[in-house]
Amino acid sequence: MSLLLEARDLSRYYGQVVGLNDLTLSLEPGVVGLLGPNGAGKSTFLKLVAGEIRPSRGTLTVLGHVPFANPDYFRLIGFAPQQDAVYEEMTGLEFVIFLTRLSGHREAAARARAEQAIERVGLADARHRRTGGYSKGMRQRIRIAQAIAHDPRFLIIDEPMTGLDPLARAEMSELFRALAVQGLSILISSHILHEVEALTPNVVLVHRGRLLARGPVREIRRLLTRQPRKVEIRARDARRLASALLESAVVSSVRIEADGVRLSLETSDLERLCSDLPALAGRVGAGIQTFESRDASLEAVFDYLVT
Repeated sequence: MSLLLEARDLSRYYGQVVGLNDLTLSLEPGVVGLLGPNGAGKSTFLKLVAGEIRPSRGTLTVLGHVPFANPDYFRLIGFAPQQDAVYEEMTGLEFVIFLTRLSGHREAAARARAEQAIERVGLADARHRRTGGYSKGMRQRIRIAQAIAHDPRFLIIDEPMTGLDPLARAEMSELFRALAVQGLSILISSHILHEVEALTPNVVLVHRGRLLARGPVREIRRLLTRQPRKVEIRARDARRLASALLESAVVSSVRIEADGVRLSLETSDLERLCSDLPALAGRVGAGIQTFESRDASLEAVFDYLVT
């Protein structure tokens, strides 16, 4: 299988600021998650891959092309940057047609492609509405529609889940899975592990402009096996739930927060806790309302790897 992307000693500097530093990486076609905390270098790497900026040093080839200032390469990719930018006076259809025409398609072909792309992202019923009236999730979808309207081979997406509610996040994940099934390679950045895990087992971790780790999500999670996992639970009867949790062999500590409805706990086995919790909460009638692993974001992984 030919490589999708190959970077060697790839670096990008902004004056005295290092955006990316000596990154060497190769990726095969498919869906890859680019993970890292804010400021890790994810957006810089995506801009290099999209051909928006030139490397300060090192080499980068994508789909056999050098990305920067390469019109032949631009026809092969779709790019949805992090900025929530649309032309608010345009309808969704006008917006996608306009950007598709900029890529070289004539009016009739651009309209047909725009209609098809909008259908693929589930916005057909809203295509004649002005984008200024779209919700955050709809704006994300229309930006992805413009990125796929010209049938690219490779889609590059920067933090597409930012600011979305849980329902919109789930819908966005389903859209990406559908696009991947249709054969589109996708590089998607995020700072939240479980969002990417729902899309692909293959992740790349960057931290302070450097490659930190890469591989299947399962292997990345195993990096935390020697560290307790932190969980926050909101329940109708937090005290009953806390008492029951202290009986669990995988719970090392439980604290009831000042509001009286939140529990903070540490567990040595998050998977077992997730498996046992429904029966345990049901037995004491605790009424669980929310459950969140604080390690769902990558800070715990990075702390472990860099210390």
